[in-house]
Order: sequence, then C-alpha cells, then structure tokens
Amino acid sequence: MRNLLNIYQAISKISSSEAPDLPLVATAWCARDNDGSYDSLLCVFGPSEDSAVIDLKRLEPRPSRNSEESSWQLCNVGSWDAPCPTPGLVCDKVLDVHYFGDERVACLVLAGGDIVVVREEPNGGQDKIEIVGSVDGGITAAAWSPDEEILSISTCGDTFILMTRSFEVLTELKFSPDDLQASKHVSVGWGKSETQFKGKRVKALYDPTVPERVDEGRLSPFDKGEVQISWRGDGAYVAVSSVETSKRRLIRVYSRDGILDSASEPVDGLEGTLSWRPAGNLLAGIQRWEGRAEVVFFERNGLRHGQFDLRLTPKEMETWALDIELKWNGDSTVLAVCFRDRVQLWTMGNYHYYLKQEFRLPTPENLSAAATLSWHPEAPLRLAISLGGMVHILGYIFSCAGGSTSPPHDLGVVAVIDGRTLKLTPLQLANIPPPMALHEVSLESEVVGVSVSQTGLRIAILRHNAIDVLKWNLKAKPKPPPSRICTVSIANEGLVRQICFVGESDLFYLCSGPSETHIIGYRLDPPNGTCIRRLAQRSDFGIARIFAGFDHKRICIQSYDGRVEQADISGDFLGFSCIARSPLRQPRRYMSLTQVETVRHEGETVAFGLTDCGDLCANDEVLVKGSCTSFMMTPAHLIFTTAQHLLKFVHITGARKWVSPFSEVFMIPQDDPEVDERCRAIERGARLIAAMPTSFSLVLQMPRGNLETIFPRAIVLAGIRRSISSEKYITAFLACRSHRVDMNILHDHAPVQFMSNIGMFIDQVRKVEHIDLFLSQLKEEDVSETMYRETLRNDVVNGNISHLADGVSGSSKVASKVNRICDGFLEALRTREATNLQNIITAHVCKSPPDLDAGLSVVARLREGGLEAVERLVEHICFLADVNQLYDHALGLYDIDLALLVAQQSQMDPREYLPFLQKLQELPESRRKFSIDNHLSRFAKALRHLYELGAIDEVKEYTVKNQLYKNALELYRYQTERLNEIMRLYADYLNNQSNFMEAGIAFEYLTMYREAMSAYRAAGLWRETLFCATQASIPAAQIKELAIALAESLYEAKDYANAARVYLDYGQDVETAARTFCKGYLFADAMRIVGIWGREDLLETVIDQGLVDGLVASTELLADCKGQLLAQVPRLRELRAKKEEDSLAYYEGTPDADAPDNISLAPSNTSTSASLFTRYTGRVGTVNTQTTHKTSKNKRREERKRARGKKGSVYEEEYLINSIGRLVDRVDSVRGGVGRLAQGLLRRRMRERALAIETALNDVINLIRGCVGEVFEPGQKVRNAAVDGQVPKLGGANGVVQDSLEEAARPREPPLVRTLERLSLLGA
Repeated sequence: MRNLLNIYQAISKISSSEAPDLPLVATAWCARDNDGSYDSLLCVFGPSEDSAVIDLKRLEPRPSRNSEESSWQLCNVGSWDAPCPTPGLVCDKVLDVHYFGDERVACLVLAGGDIVVVREEPNGGQDKIEIVGSVDGGITAAAWSPDEEILSISTCGDTFILMTRSFEVLTELKFSPDDLQASKHVSVGWGKSETQFKGKRVKALYDPTVPERVDEGRLSPFDKGEVQISWRGDGAYVAVSSVETSKRRLIRVYSRDGILDSASEPVDGLEGTLSWRPAGNLLAGIQRWEGRAEVVFFERNGLRHGQFDLRLTPKEMETWALDIELKWNGDSTVLAVCFRDRVQLWTMGNYHYYLKQEFRLPTPENLSAAATLSWHPEAPLRLAISLGGMVHILGYIFSCAGGSTSPPHDLGVVAVIDGRTLKLTPLQLANIPPPMALHEVSLESEVVGVSVSQTGLRIAILRHNAIDVLKWNLKAKPKPPPSRICTVSIANEGLVRQICFVGESDLFYLCSGPSETHIIGYRLDPPNGTCIRRLAQRSDFGIARIFAGFDHKRICIQSYDGRVEQADISGDFLGFSCIARSPLRQPRRYMSLTQVETVRHEGETVAFGLTDCGDLCANDEVLVKGSCTSFMMTPAHLIFTTAQHLLKFVHITGARKWVSPFSEVFMIPQDDPEVDERCRAIERGARLIAAMPTSFSLVLQMPRGNLETIFPRAIVLAGIRRSISSEKYITAFLACRSHRVDMNILHDHAPVQFMSNIGMFIDQVRKVEHIDLFLSQLKEEDVSETMYRETLRNDVVNGNISHLADGVSGSSKVASKVNRICDGFLEALRTREATNLQNIITAHVCKSPPDLDAGLSVVARLREGGLEAVERLVEHICFLADVNQLYDHALGLYDIDLALLVAQQSQMDPREYLPFLQKLQELPESRRKFSIDNHLSRFAKALRHLYELGAIDEVKEYTVKNQLYKNALELYRYQTERLNEIMRLYADYLNNQSNFMEAGIAFEYLTMYREAMSAYRAAGLWRETLFCATQASIPAAQIKELAIALAESLYEAKDYANAARVYLDYGQDVETAARTFCKGYLFADAMRIVGIWGREDLLETVIDQGLVDGLVASTELLADCKGQLLAQVPRLRELRAKKEEDSLAYYEGTPDADAPDNISLAPSNTSTSASLFTRYTGRVGTVNTQTTHKTSKNKRREERKRARGKKGSVYEEEYLINSIGRLVDRVDSVRGGVGRLAQGLLRRRMRERALAIETALNDVINLIRGCVGEVFEPGQKVRNAAVDGQVPKLGGANGVVQDSLEEAARPREPPLVRTLERLSLLGA
C-alpha cells in the first residue's frame, strides 16, 4: 500500500577534462569517508574509438548549499592512456568499477584483460595508477563480492576465475557443456492450468507432469551474447549468465569456493541481464517471447520461480525498450529496470509487482547507449542514473498516500500507484486486500504522485505532463466509481516530483529544473470543473517534499537538511516560516526525516517526524530512539510501531501546553502490552497504513503485503470516553457491545453524570433487551480504575470528566454501586411500566444481593393483567436467576399460585411439588405460613408464626430444636412467666455449651444461686462465685473451704495478688497471704498487711526469706542470660563472616577453586546449575525435578531439624536469631520484678544484695543493647534464587529450607530494650 516518493534530485552535466568527447561509461558510489564527508560518485570516462584514454573523476558535494546548481562539483582522480591489447576490439571497455572506501582505492576491470588499480592516496613506493593483473584473450564480465573480498571474472576463453582482494587466483574453472547435468530438473506442473481440477473426464485426458509447452532454451533475437555476473547478498554464491554453444543461455551458480552448484533450466527468449536479489531467494532475468517482455525469476537450484510482465507494447520493445538491464537495491525492496531513456522502479507486495515510478531521462540526439544505474550501498532508496554526460542523483522514500484521520473524514482512503493504474480503496468501507482494490482508475501515462483531499472525496493525480483531479462520492449509496473533474497540462514545467492537496480546492505540486525548484499551486474551480493557475514560487534551498498540515489549512515543506516550514494559503504568495528542524545536526545531502506530520495545538505547531535511522522526533527532540518503524497522527493520539513488534499510543490531547521538553508532554508508554492499553503486540514487521477513529480501527500492512484491521483498546476506549463526555450514550453502548468492552465503564467513567442522566440513557438506548444487557453486566468493581484505567495524565484530563469522577459523594462511594444504579433505574422506570416492565424486574434481580422478592412481587401484582404477560415475565426472571431460588422466594411470599408458575419453568418433577402445594393450600393461613417458613429453613419467622398461634409447648420444643433462644426471649419479653421458662432453657443450653459465664448470669437472673455458683466457679470467676455462695445460704465453713480452693487455683495460675487477697479476706491467714505476695515479688503489699495485722514477727521469717529466695532466682536467671549471649552472639558473627567469605562452603557446596568470583550465583529461569539453595538441598536442575524431598515424611523431619537448629546446619543462623530474640523478651519481662526486689532488699537493710542484683540486671541490659543492632540487622545480604523470587514456592523438605532462607533474609526490626531505672540510694 506504500508508494515511492521522490524526495531528492540533483542534476549534473559533466564531461572529461582530458577529452570532452569521452563518453561516461560507468559510475560507482564511494562510501562515506571517515571524516563524515558526504557520499560521492566515481565517474569513469572513456575510452572511445577516437581517444584511448580513461579519465577517472569524483562527483562530490560542495560545501555551499545556496542552490542545487552549486551543490555538486567534479574533481579529478586520475587519467591514463588505455590502448586496447586485444586485436578483436576497436577500443577497450570498462566492464566493472569498484571503490574501496577503507583504502581509498578504485579498481577497474577492462575488456582487454587489464585490471587497473587507482590509488587516491598512494603510500611510499606505490604508483597512483597500476595495472595489477592481465588476462590473456580478454575479459567478458567481472564483479566483486558484496564483502569486497573476492573478484569474479569471466574470460573470452570460456573460463571463470575467482581472485582475492590482493589479486591472487583462488580457482579457475572452464565452462563446459557437461555443466548442464549439475541440476536434474523435474517439473510436476505446480501452478499450471494442467494441475487444476476440472472434472474426472478432463483429468483423465491430461498428464500434469507433461506441460503443454516445453522450453528448449532458444536464444532471443535481441540477445547480444554478453556475459553477466551477479553475487548473492551474503557473498556465498555467485551466478554467471552466458550463452552456451550459441544455442541457449545458461545460468551457472557457483559457491564461494568455485564449486558448481546448479545450472538453470532451459528458457526460451532468455536474455543476458542478470541480478541476484540480495535477500538470496531469487535471480532476476529478462525473457522476450510472443511479443512481450517479462522479468523471470530463478531459484538457486536453477528452476523457474514466477515472473511478471513489463507491460510493454511491441513498438516500445523495438525502440526505447530494446536494451533492458535489471538491478536490485541493497535491501531487496525495489527492482530497477533500466531502458535506453528511462528507469522503472518496481516493488512487490502480496506476490504482485507494482510499477511505482518511471524516471524519464532527456535523451541526446544520436545516442545509442542505454542508461546506467548505480544503487547506493548504504541508503537503499538512493541511486545515480547517468546518460549522455548527465548524472541524476535521486532519493526516494516509501510513503502511503492516504486521506485524513480526523473524524468525520476518516474514511481510510488509500491510493496505490501501479504504473498507469491508480488503485483506490476506502478501508473503512471495504477492506480489500492488495493487489485488488475497490476501484482502479486507468490513465494515459505513468503516475508520479497522488494526493487525497481533506474529506477524501477528491483525489489529485500527478503525471509527467498533466494533473488529473477525480471526484469520488463515498457518501452515496451505492458507491459510484471515481469520475474525472478536470485535467491540467503541465508540460515544460520541469521534472515533476510530488503533489499535495490542501483542503478541498487547493493543490500544489513540486517540480525541479537543472538549477531551481518550484512549488506551483492551482485552485480548483468547482462550478465549471476547471483548474486556474494560482502561483509559482522559487526556492533557493533544496526542497525534499511538500505536504499538507494535519488540519489541511496550511502547506508545509521539508528541506534536505531536515528543516520543516509551513505557509498559510490564504494569500497569493507562500511565505514560509520554519517550525522545526531535524534532530540530526550534521549536514546531510540525503534527507533525514522520511515521514513528517505537523499538528497545531493552541497556537503552537509541532512537527512530528520519523528519521531514516528509526528516531521518532517532536521538533528537534527525540521521543523514541532508533526503534520506530512507522507512525500516524489522529486528533487524540500519536500512534507508532516499533522494531520490537509493538503498537503504541501517545496522548496528544489535554490541557497541558505543548512546550519543550516534549518528552514530558508526550508520555511514551512502556513495553507492557499486558497491563497498559497504550501498548499492543502486533505481527513482526507490521506498519501503519490507515487510522480511522470513527470506526475505532487501524489498518496494518504485514511484510508480505496483506492487510490486517485491528481495533486497539486505546482507540476504542478513547471513543467510548469521548461519547460519554458528550452524553452520547447510545454510541458508547454500541461500541461496548461491538468490541466486548465491560459496560460498567458507561457509569464508572463519569458516575455523577450518569446517575443524573439515567432517563436520557433509557431514551437513547430504547431497546428493552439492550437495557437488560447493561443491567445484567453491572458489578461492584470500578473498571475505570482497574482494567480501563485512564492513561491520560490527571493534570490533562478534560475538566468535566475529572470533576465528575471526583464529584462522587462519600456516601455513594461507600454504598453498593450496583444497588445505587439499579435504584436509579427503578426510579426512572417508575413512569415507564407500560413499556419497560421487563427492565424493572431486571433491575430488582441484578441487585447485589438479588432482590428476588421485589421482582416476584412485580410479577404477582400483574397476574390480573393476563396470563400471557405473566408467563413471559416469569420466563424472563427465571432466565436471570436460579429457578430453584426463585421457587423458594415465591413460597416465601406465601403466594402458592406464583410458586406454581415458577415451578412450571423449572426441571422439578410435578409429582413432587404439586402435592406439597396442594397440602399448603388446605392449611389455615398462620399454620400455612409456619409450614412454608419451616420448609425454607426460615426458623425465626416460623417461630413467630407459632407464637401467633399461641402454642407455647410447640414454641419451647421448636426453640430447643433450632436453638432460637434469642428470638424466643424477644417474643416473650413482656410475659414474665414465659420469659423465665425460655430463660431456663437457654441457661441449660449455655451450660452445656461450656459458656459458663453467661450461664451463670442466666441462673443468677432466675435466682438459682447454687447453679450460678457452679457455673461461675467453672468459669474461674472467684468474686461472682463467692457472692452466689453467700446468697445461696451456704454455711460459713463451706464458704471458707470454697475460698481456700479458689485461692489455691489462683496461686497455680500465678495470680499471686488475687490469691493473697482471698487468703487474707476469707481465711484471715496473714502468713500465707504475705508469703504469696513475696512469691509474686509484691514485697510492698506483703509488708503492708504485716503492719496492718500487727504481725512484725513475720518480717524476718517470711519477708526476709522471700527476699532471699527472689534474689537467688533472679541472680541465676540473669547469669544464664548473660552466658547465652556471650555464647550465641560470637557464633552468629562467625556464621555470617563464613557466609560472606564463601557462600558455597556455608551451604555445604563444593566450590571450584578456578571458578571466577565475579559471576552471580543466582540462576536464571532456565538455568540448570545449582544455586546456593539447591547446593545445600542436593537439588540440581529445574524446579520440576523429581526428588525424594517431596514426601511429607521428609518434610516433618526437616521441620524438626529446623526447630532444633543443630550446630553447623543451614538452620543455625535462624535458630540463633530467634533464640536471642526470646532472651530479650524474657529479660524485659523480669525487669519490673527485679526493680521491686531491689527496693525490698534496700528497705530491709540489705544494701549490698540490692546493689548486686541491680548491677547484674544492668550488665545484661547493656550487653543486649550492644549486640541487638548486629543481631537484628535490617537487611541480610543473602542472595539466592529462592529469596529473590526467581523460583516458585516449593513443597516438601525443599519448602522448609526455602522458608528458612527467606526468614533469615527477611528484614527485622530490632526489639526495643528498655533501660533500668536504678536507685540513687545505691550510688547508681
């Protein structure tokens, strides 16, 4: 779908300084010099019959660029006499010229047999011009390999020689008739009409292996008997085309080593020209037969592989098409066909060859030589054509001639040039794959360029001598073919290159002369269908291309140095002003931007361009570096494809001003097609052809040439959001329905706006089925924040949408979104029951949870309206919800008839539900309601119906059976007697369920104190137990025994304070109470009760003894803690040092002494080497390897190893860390008790002992504070596959080891170590 666009032309008339009449016989491109100078062209003049001189000159650019006339100059390289050493030749002839840029040496191969080397910068002892070799008898053809390492020569003696770059012979072969046996060709008729199925009888008459016509290899009458050599692009094979025994032309294929690989099959009329496609799959030649000329293709094995017609008439074949040469360009995309006075450029797509350009050369009088062509070795679409002393240097780009991408004119009109045929297709209306098209327009001569107007209804066609304007009414039905409005002759205007349609009535074309470039404009006059010439402007700078601005209101030009200028077309003179420059600052004769679009936004114009090296630019800034392959603009997006086979979208709309740096304005999405809607994976090599936002579609062309239409989420969602913002809900709904977009976006994108326009939504959508579809897809998820998250920046979101999205009230955010929308629809449908009754039911059923009762109530209310309507609604509600649930809810409404209607829509057996419904119908109303609720397990409601019946015994039995005590208590809350009966049942139930506290309260409520006492005692509530004992009139002795038993239980539970209080209050046992206080380090309370009861004798016997016992226990505990710290912290330090030094040895690996130390030990996803984790466990290979560790037995064994933390195991570090953590917690728990112990010792005049215990505790705390930062360091430097998440979660014993390593590497917060507040009386 792409055309070739001429973007560079330079014309130079050159001649030899030695002899002006010397003909220009050959040209060769010189590679760019190391200093970055421009490419130049090596030109060879002579020799001729009149002058046996060869003059070698270089055509190179001049530093000045004021005009095209002064842009190229001719410099001398060297000249020498070249008499012909072969008597059979009138004069010598240059067969091949090649330039070696690395050595600045030119090599010429002459027909006389000489091989000449011309050195531009000879070293000491070297001649500037030297004959390095000579072939006796003469040379017929020569060619250098693409890697410039091998020279292939065909001699007049039917030999083939391969030579090195130093001109040493590698091999010499003799052409022999036996070479025909190199390939044994067998044709089975593939692709022929004989192989097509035409019925049994016809098939029996033909043998598909015997073709209708067998070629014998007869020579063409136009064959000059020349030899041609062509190399494959990789230099591995070389092909030689020569005439064998004057009977047929044969193509031999040799390997790089000179081994004959194949010979071609016989082809009648095959001529000498030969060109091997650099890609390597085809060899191209010319065949003339039956009055036509074709380009035929051969495979490397010599078999034919297709052809295409050059579309020449017999008269043309006898005149300017008498001599034909073929040459492929460097990237195999263009085949140049050279004639005497013109060059045609052909491209291939979908196995069809298109004639994209025909360059006609001014032919001098009496000139019989054909034009010569040289493709540039680095720039694939740059070439030099020479004829009669004129050199034309041309540059082309691939460009798609399409229409506007702005709605409503985004019809996707694409125009494809194919010689004298223009193929037109509106891709939005008809996606017809090439080479077919919706309409084909035939013209009188070859098309040069084409342009489509803003609306796509007019098309301007540029030919060599005329401009045709077509009218195409794409809005009519049926679509008529294009019709010609007018034709304007542009003869003698120079070489026409491009045409541009601006708006609907202004068109401009670009033409070049020998020394100047013109932009000539015309204005279309619709009333009389003619064009009036408008203006002409001369440019002093080389203009590469002209194009319309994105809004089609301005004409833009691009110069050779990358500058982009624009001009308003409102006046009669085009005053251009520069708006951008290519980011490639170095001077270049070849344009750097291959595609440009200018977009105007709020008074600022930005030129988006694609460079020939893959940079996507905005003005002079690079947005995407080196990976962009094509791009297009729409009003909302910049769309481009990348070399990573991704399609990306960049938002260009919004409130943000377009100012530099553009990289912060146009946010390029990451390569994440799974998450970001702005990125999408596409087929390898796909390029953009058309963008149609109206239909949410893009058209891509694959490398083979076929088209693919896609609907990217970015364009679809942008269109949906745009429709929602403009309150076009029907458009947004249909887009969601067509492209499978979650319909929740209709609400979630602008919730407040949607809730206020539900009536408008219903009026626009109208169809009941469509409204049901929307309601049935509602869900609580906010899709505008999850799957369809807006990728446009928050600061550039349209004001109304941002404000609407943020305007949701706090209550609405908390409430159910689904229920809120359904309630809104129910409110809006209240006045539309006659037409939208089905939607009302849907709104009830689609709530969360479904309000089936309300939906069934609507159906029940309409039973009087007619059986047919009710059955239709019942069928609809059964479709929306589970019919079994609907049956239960219908029963729950106590409507037997409705339940019967629902049951009839289900798969239930009538023998089951009919007797049941009949039985219910016979019962009284309250008993029927009880039976229904009991059947539906609605026990609370069933209990209420029993209460209404007054059946107390049934109520008590039903309450106990279904544990409805709370409901029964609520029902009888005003009936004291019945309430007490239910309460007694509930108390027994709580006691049986071991809920002793509430059971005790219930018994106490019923004044059943003995039962309450038992329940309280079982609950461990000593205060309530003793109270109930006193209320139950229990003797004092038994109460005392009860109190002593409770105190002993509290003592065993280490509740020393409450135990001492019970001993003292109920047993008056001061000594036991004091000893209990001392056990809990509550020495102050013990001394207090001793003083109150006047038992000073207990100070020495109980208090002092308690202090000594506490001192001994605390001292032993602190000593153990200190010893543990002094042992475990150094061990932990040692383990970590070992792990840091040699991780493999730490994990019991086998380190290699020669292994490099700068290689990461973490394996990749596909690695099979052992990591730190797998080395320890003995697991080598991928995570799916079968090992015995997967058994549960080994897992339990590994868990026991981990719990023990055996010394030297991988679990030791984790065990030590956890152990020290528990020690810190233990020391912190005894800190308060030791403080009270020190105070008690000091109060009893044991100062040294108090100082000793306080000092011991302080030493342990200081030791902990000194090592806690090291032990619990925030980040462990443990890096292995399991920790890094490079392998999945493992099971079995491996999972235990993995958990241990992850636990060891997990960041830990150091525990808080509180200091001890020491007593100043101790001198602290």
